[in-house]
Amino acid sequence: MIRAIRLLGAALGVLVGLSLSTANGGLFAETGSAGLFLAVWVVAWLVVGFSILPYLTVVPAGWLIRAVQELSTAEFVTAVIGLVIGLLMGLLLGLPLSALPSPAGTWLPLGVSIFLGLGMLGLTVAKRDDLITAGETIGMLRRPEPEGAGGRQGLPGIVVDTSAIIDGRIADIVESGFIYGTLVVPRFVLEELQHIADSSDGQRRGRGRRGLEILGRLQKDATTPVEVADAEFREIPEVDGKLVALAKARSRMILTNDFNLNRVADLQGIRVLNINSLANAVKPALLPGDSIRVRVIQEGKEPGQGVAYLDDGTMVVVEGGARFVDRDLDVGVTRVLQTVMGRMIFAQPRAE
Repeated sequence: MIRAIRLLGAALGVLVGLSLSTANGGLFAETGSAGLFLAVWVVAWLVVGFSILPYLTVVPAGWLIRAVQELSTAEFVTAVIGLVIGLLMGLLLGLPLSALPSPAGTWLPLGVSIFLGLGMLGLTVAKRDDLITAGETIGMLRRPEPEGAGGRQGLPGIVVDTSAIIDGRIADIVESGFIYGTLVVPRFVLEELQHIADSSDGQRRGRGRRGLEILGRLQKDATTPVEVADAEFREIPEVDGKLVALAKARSRMILTNDFNLNRVADLQGIRVLNINSLANAVKPALLPGDSIRVRVIQEGKEPGQGVAYLDDGTMVVVEGGARFVDRDLDVGVTRVLQTVMGRMIFAQPRAE
């Protein structure tokens, strides 16, 4: 391709040289050795055309193609929109300028259009991240996600917090198919899990090891792909801050059980998938007056109270149930209390 362009440039150089030499009665007509000067003149133009034409055509075109290929679809759209807006502004300003006397009326409209078109294109490309974010917010644009583990390009990336991994329920939720997307586990979360698993505290060490086992289970058995992200964010010391920064850079979603991280992410416009909230949402709805059968397993804090648990872990406080410890009992719901930690049900034994 370059060779053909160079040959075309050489031919054009010869034509330009011959045209200039014959203009105005001949450039070398009144000089001695006109043939020699003409030959040198034509050869010089041949060399110029052979050398310069690729840098005027193929090289800029290749650079432009590579630059366009590096842009995402949303970024390319913003650049085209900026160019169109700039040209329209140039057209509106060029109409009154074209009424000026020549040569200003001829060249000013063209110059203003080029200046505004390239200027608006540059501005929109420079501010493309803000414009894309605004377009995503109102639903006009959607940023393509990087290809994650398993080669599933286009799936939304869900940043996973340490607390959600240690909790353990994430594996069952993923296997049930309720989570759509790629689970993004940052490298610093893996390091935090390893640090917890190496703790001298037995309970803390057990939680860390369970988290590593859950993560291994997700990578081997789950249908939802798991991606380990190498993002560091060294300028941010806190793990929660790093998670929020990574979520902003990806699809703006975090999976966590941490109440404080939940609040911080909410304030920064990041969607939070809270496992505790999901568990509370799918618990069976119980209203005062409903009857349930429970097994009282221990005495409560208050005198005479018994404590039982539903299958989903909801605590049931049975008034006067202390005498029924280790027995199954039909109770009637008297009150349902919703707390940050979950639901608590108060009940009384049913009269037999």
